[in-house]
Amino acid sequence: MAIDVKIPPMGESITSGVLAKWHVKDGDLVKKDQPLFELETDKITSEGTAESAGKITFKVPAGTDVKIGQVVATIDETATASTGGPSSREPAAPPAAAPTPASADQSPAVRRLATETGLDPATVSGTGKAGRVTKGDMLAAAASKPPFAPPTAPAAAGPASASENQKSKIENLSGATRQTRTKMSKLRQTIASRLVAAQHEAAMLTTFNEVDMSAVMALRAKYQDDFVKKNGVKLGFMSFFTKAVVQALKDVPAINAQIDGDEVVQNNYYDIGMAVSTDKGLMVPVIKNCDQLGMADVEKSIADAAKRARDGKITLSDLEGGVFTITNGGIFGSMLSTPILNAPQSAILGLHAINERPVAVNGQVVIRPMMYLALSYDHRLVDGKQAVTFLVKVKQLIEDPARLAIGI
Repeated sequence: MAIDVKIPPMGESITSGVLAKWHVKDGDLVKKDQPLFELETDKITSEGTAESAGKITFKVPAGTDVKIGQVVATIDETATASTGGPSSREPAAPPAAAPTPASADQSPAVRRLATETGLDPATVSGTGKAGRVTKGDMLAAAASKPPFAPPTAPAAAGPASASENQKSKIENLSGATRQTRTKMSKLRQTIASRLVAAQHEAAMLTTFNEVDMSAVMALRAKYQDDFVKKNGVKLGFMSFFTKAVVQALKDVPAINAQIDGDEVVQNNYYDIGMAVSTDKGLMVPVIKNCDQLGMADVEKSIADAAKRARDGKITLSDLEGGVFTITNGGIFGSMLSTPILNAPQSAILGLHAINERPVAVNGQVVIRPMMYLALSYDHRLVDGKQAVTFLVKVKQLIEDPARLAIGI
């Protein structure tokens, strides 16, 4: 019996997407709940899984625009490993034949070129050790040339010969291999349009401050082991900043508001978005009711949301309802930035790298671990005084985290 593989419903606002990638090959035997394909929409990227085990037959190729509910493949449930799989129909390769390398054995350069050019390394003749496909093999195949052969080494090596070899390598690259062109994903298009719209529609301004991380770092070092033992998760910086933001939003409610047409909507809840970098682009899963969560719950929620975002398992409900966003460019080494608003929110807090710097404390120059904070806000709704007050409040709470415990 054959069952249909359909594009699953993603939410009322999503009616179509792009079947970006098949995780299996046409004719493969698949297992129940095995990931089959990757679906890109204008809001999220998710995976489709097999509802049953059997032999899969594709109805559409990767890269096809599809609609919710559309049949993209069928699974023959009567097929088994002994009768239906490709392995049962194909004879074993002769012992003398060079094995085709598995994808796990391919170099990062080969995998990157496979993604960029659409070439399957399994169809390319490998000239590397034990038949491995090399970067040169992929470049040669992409240029529709005969299999790549390494240039003959010159009789004597020297500066001139090295230069000639480099020139030869550059000249051997055709236009198709020096540049690649791929279609922008629907998610990437939406991210781009939202970021541009945020700058066009809001009167965006950024204010800065710096925070001494000494107290938080000392607190983490003192209680980290006990915290992990009790909660099964590490005590990070993000839970401190999340709780500080919640307290600052309560003290400066103008930041926790948004413009809707000619009305100001005041939010009385504290769902905080956490910007997460994924292979598909920036996503902002929302941690609900942060004012009601303890530090451990915040850490667990952030870790879970970030993992699901990177694994492509995030849902629309995970991305909706945020009133404020925190983005941490410091994990990539960013020293300072001006984050862009996550509309329709009125403000976003940017965290940056922690660096030891000389600072003046009580008339003395001391070395402290310092971080720059950046608050971008919509000046149509938030005045400069309110923005600065909010940022100073966050600074006070981080530099004296005992304030978080007693709510002042």
